[in-house]
Amino acid sequence: RAVDAHHSISAAARSMGMSYRRAWLLIDELNRSFADPVIETSIGGRGHGGATLTATGMRVIELYEAACTKARAALDDELCELAGLLGSDMPNN
Repeated sequence: RAVDAHHSISAAARSMGMSYRRAWLLIDELNRSFADPVIETSIGGRGHGGATLTATGMRVIELYEAACTKARAALDDELCELAGLLGSDMPNN
């Protein structure tokens, strides 16, 4: 999502408090893991390079967010019960 927002691996990494190298390695791993790349990069120059999500990358994010929503809904009762069992000196999140 940060690459999509910033169109740059380095800017995305900075926004997440992550080193460029770590971000690049994670993106490289993602691109190698899926059948099609999730992020495409262009080398600097006149357009100063950049990075963009591919259609596959956008779909991966959509599927991930849908899975998170379903997981939260499925676990809501148990998480509320666990929160109720926390001691009074524990923060409720």
